[in-house]
Amino acid sequence: MSKHRNTPRPRRHRAKDATTGKRFIDYPRRGKGGVRRWLPSWRQVLCAFALCVGVLTGLFAWAYSAFDIPDENAAARQEANTYYWSDGTQMVSLGALNRNIVRLSDVPESVQNAVIAAENESFYRDSGVSFQGIVRAGASAVKGEETQGGSTITQQYVKNTYLSQEQTVSRKVKEFVISLKVDRTKSKQEILQGYLNTSWFGRGAYGIEAAAQAYYGIPAKNLDPSQGAMLAALLKGAELYDPSTGSGNHARAVDRWKWILDRQVKAGLMSRADRDKYRTFPEPRKQSTSTNLGGQTGYLVDVANKYIKQRTLLTDQELARGGYKIHTTFDKNRMRQLSTAVEGVLRENIDPGKRDADKGVQVGAASVRPSDGAILALYGGPDATKHFTNNADTFGVPVGSAFKPFVLASALEHGALPRGGDGGRQDVSPDTYYGDDGGLRVASDGAGPDESHPTLRQALTTGGNATYVQLGRDVGLEKVRETAMNTGLLKESLAELEQTFPIGTSTPSAIRMAGAYGTFANHGLQNDPYSVTKLLKDGTSIGGFESRAKPRQALEKDVADKVSDALRDAGSKSVADMDADTAERIGPFAAGRTGDQDRLRSAWFVGSTDKLSTAVTMFRTLPDEPRLLPMSDVGGDSTQRGNAFPARIWADYTGAR
Repeated sequence: MSKHRNTPRPRRHRAKDATTGKRFIDYPRRGKGGVRRWLPSWRQVLCAFALCVGVLTGLFAWAYSAFDIPDENAAARQEANTYYWSDGTQMVSLGALNRNIVRLSDVPESVQNAVIAAENESFYRDSGVSFQGIVRAGASAVKGEETQGGSTITQQYVKNTYLSQEQTVSRKVKEFVISLKVDRTKSKQEILQGYLNTSWFGRGAYGIEAAAQAYYGIPAKNLDPSQGAMLAALLKGAELYDPSTGSGNHARAVDRWKWILDRQVKAGLMSRADRDKYRTFPEPRKQSTSTNLGGQTGYLVDVANKYIKQRTLLTDQELARGGYKIHTTFDKNRMRQLSTAVEGVLRENIDPGKRDADKGVQVGAASVRPSDGAILALYGGPDATKHFTNNADTFGVPVGSAFKPFVLASALEHGALPRGGDGGRQDVSPDTYYGDDGGLRVASDGAGPDESHPTLRQALTTGGNATYVQLGRDVGLEKVRETAMNTGLLKESLAELEQTFPIGTSTPSAIRMAGAYGTFANHGLQNDPYSVTKLLKDGTSIGGFESRAKPRQALEKDVADKVSDALRDAGSKSVADMDADTAERIGPFAAGRTGDQDRLRSAWFVGSTDKLSTAVTMFRTLPDEPRLLPMSDVGGDSTQRGNAFPARIWADYTGAR
């Protein structure tokens, strides 16, 4: 047995004071039992609090001495955004900054008050920062109420003038410290003037003067209190509160405008009598664009910017700050050819002064390269500085018979379950037709027995609406929708799954239609349309635009090739002024148009080859008419509701005649 067996082990003790024998930190607390042993005493809590305060005070003192007010000129320097054609030559340079500096005395007091009420009610009383404002903004956000900003006007001015827009802890610390120093070195009037001149209001406008011009076409000094409240609403986010853009923007802008006016009354910045004068929302004028965005350039920039925002976290505001080099897919020569084709056909055939039916005629067109989805050309309207809607990239125009190929592709892929069948799904080919009993038959010679029984191939053009309505039902409308989406159409552009769905009640854009038809020409391989190949900032690539996803097999090769073959026949039969030899030389192409049985108010032509897929649409609309107008008699009685014109534009553009 070990001689140390009965030797007691030494007990471990926490550090003790050398004179009293007590522990330096009595925790867990001696002499206490249960939960009380682990509860700190009031002295310990007080000491811990004092220690934290001391540490924070020391850190603040260090930060206050470390961060000086930067040179505002260096931070405020801006560059233009430069866009390039696909061959690397410059398309347009935009910038550097739409801003005109004005003195605070040139801004009406009512506008100043609207901004203060909206963003920082305690502006003239605070020290440049406001913990109370941060807490209030957070509480209001949780309740879903309208809010003032969490940052003071001074903090926002510092961020706009001296710092970057990045959301990092270090930038926030700098903002806090510099705001305190700015508040001590500048007057409140200087800070408010700087804030009003540097803030982003949307529509490319930095500062209150540019905003007044962009939204109301007047200098800032002429703004009334109601207009000032509307502009102040934009400070919360122009992308959400510009009433002329975006889903729900108008309602949000009106609510925010009302809140700001009421807030001024509550804060003593406006009398109730003055508030009662402004009960009608001050609608801004339609958005205008600088002249260097005239013609088709503005539409190209619009498509490129949308794509950039989809692929990155950049906002309109960040893009407008400038300094970006944007390399696009747009082909300069094809752009010129497409514009020439559209304008030539309109000039020769459309005369609003002669025919009321020709008033409000609009054209949208787009070309996509099937092999990778690159958007090579588009036509968005007569002039981007006058006609602001991009007709090539907008929903709202029913696609009509141009939708039938998606129904055919779905039938070839999934088969059909017709009434009068044997109870199972039957295979379908382009030469299938419906018999009198509703069952499917296959034409041995490629043609139905008579005009009342067209094959699916024949029904792509004339007299085929009833055939494709029945085919869509027999295939299944859900499967048809799935096929359309797989080839490249967006779900939000597709109509409700009703009886007429297979004959084109959906409203995809020309860009998406060109891309989806390109899937047929590309043997079933699908590519999403894209418009930017490279985005550079200070020489650094952003967003990884150089790398793209591989094509996706959306349709079986055999299915896509059969659809292309059927479209080749349909196209050659549907364009009366195009000879068969020319059609054959061009390759697979298709006509999707408002046929004799269609009741839609639009005309389409979509043609595709393995190198180019192009969609052209024509419709009528007037500024005071939100709906589409009838296409009957457009260009004269003999034009079959304007159906011929999209085909002529396509033929002229592609060199088919």
